[in-house]
Amino acid sequence: MSTPTSLMTTQTPYPQSDGQPMADNTTQFRWIVTLQGGLAALFRDRDDVFVAGDLLWYPVEDQPNIRIAPDVMVVFGRPKGDRGSYLQWQEAGIAPQVVFEILSPSNTPTEMTRKFRFYEQYGVEEYYVYDPQEGEFSGWQRLGDHLVMIEPLAGWVSPRLGTRFVLVDGELAVYGPENRRLLTYEEIEAAWSLAELRAEQERLRAEQERLRAERLAAQLRALGIEPEDA
Repeated sequence: MSTPTSLMTTQTPYPQSDGQPMADNTTQFRWIVTLQGGLAALFRDRDDVFVAGDLLWYPVEDQPNIRIAPDVMVVFGRPKGDRGSYLQWQEAGIAPQVVFEILSPSNTPTEMTRKFRFYEQYGVEEYYVYDPQEGEFSGWQRLGDHLVMIEPLAGWVSPRLGTRFVLVDGELAVYGPENRRLLTYEEIEAAWSLAELRAEQERLRAEQERLRAERLAAQLRALGIEPEDA
């Protein structure tokens, strides 16, 4: 689907980069890509769900200093398409409903407190934080004007996403509504390769069966017996 022109327009007062790297290390980067790609794939058939990673979100017009770049954000009610930043007043006033942050060793408690307060103030409904180094996963859900910690989080199903979160030995797994785990690109490729291998094995088996049947039919005809009469 094409992106409305207004969403692609660069607004000079609203920078499209905060000068910070997308990730501090390969682990953090892998999780950002896995969540963004997995959630985008999960909602691939819905034109009204926008999923982005490391995109600056400006919630207030004429206030370019009020901004944040969630590691992953999901917005229901907005079209798919490319954007230089998420200017909320150009997006029907809709704030991202679900936000993920993937921690790295450089994140400080002060920084994470600031992010929490930002998400709480500007309308995020569900906020999740995963620390892959420490194997910790936390989540908050909006109740009124506040984000309240989800307890217990084990087996929690996101009201917005329909996904289930499972933490096993510190490793996060996210399952979609059909109980299918969100996979990394490597896992998807491996699954396709395995499926292709199985399909090829099935083709060869069918070909062997066809050849065996033809040989048997030829042997019967050599004996003067039509295979249909055997």
